[in-house]
Amino acid sequence: MKEEVLKKLKDLNINYKMVEHTPVYTIEDMDALGDIFSNAKICKNLFLRDQKGKRHFLIVVPEEKRVPLSELPSKIGSTKLSFASEERLMKYLKLTPGAVTPLAVINDEENAVEVFLDEELKKEKLLGVHPCDNTATILITVQDLEKYINSCNNKYKYIKF
Repeated sequence: MKEEVLKKLKDLNINYKMVEHTPVYTIEDMDALGDIFSNAKICKNLFLRDQKGKRHFLIVVPEEKRVPLSELPSKIGSTKLSFASEERLMKYLKLTPGAVTPLAVINDEENAVEVFLDEELKKEKLLGVHPCDNTATILITVQDLEKYINSCNNKYKYIKF
């Protein structure tokens, strides 16, 4: 899958830097790697579903931000939210836990996943996201991330968390 993401970035003429590292599963694991990301803002990604499991959401926020699930439904126009199962993560984004990334919309053939980006990310020079593989991090501008998501035909929206 990483190869498909890298090919898509190349096809879109998106400049990026890839930093390879040991496998990471949490933000704490990322922090333990030290300052190897050229001062990029590492993104935390949450894959959620609504109460009936009909809608799926990818929430992308700065690594240090806490996202209160109880407040989120009113901000994104949903019913009560919970974390989606590993099975749903595989079905919709073809990912395993620890590799969740907005770049995985390339795998969302039905464009079923709604992407919500924290407004604070707009201020960042570079964002750090996985290339569908938790042994590397792609450093990319927010504008290029938008271009990538648009090219995959997924809906995205900026909101204030």
